[in-house]
Amino acid sequence: MYMFTTIMAFPRLLGQLPLLLVQTSSTIIQKNFSVSTAAAAIQKMTRVRVVDNSSLGNTPYHRPPRVIHVYTKNGVGKVGDKVLLAIKGQKKKALIVGHKMPGERMTPRFDSNNVVLIEDNGNPTGTRIKVPVPTSLRQMKGDYSKVLAIANTFV
Repeated sequence: MYMFTTIMAFPRLLGQLPLLLVQTSSTIIQKNFSVSTAAAAIQKMTRVRVVDNSSLGNTPYHRPPRVIHVYTKNGVGKVGDKVLLAIKGQKKKALIVGHKMPGERMTPRFDSNNVVLIEDNGNPTGTRIKVPVPTSLRQMKGDYSKVLAIANTFV
């Protein structure tokens, strides 16, 4: 009753009543959902941790190494993918050997995003890897034999 008398008091609103009803009904029916993409493992601007004993990866610097390019089709790096890092004002290639995001079944999830620095031909820069490396690297396609050879432990 109160709503009806208010509309009758304002005749201009009476002509806009169907529009008001459509707008309110569309907001009632509208559902909220997220349109963002799935969470990525390692993408551009991700901070990473160098886990080999190379001199470039172990000397302290005021900025952590960051990924500036991922060499995959979709721009998301998983274990075994190559990335380009910005480290101490230089560009270096690296191999992902562990990431925080949970992956497929029976693959380990790490506390940090781990990479091993490699040269352009695929040889690792360091002589030892300080953290465990996933055994899934053994079955992957690609030449990871030299990286696996310098690894101490596997998970």
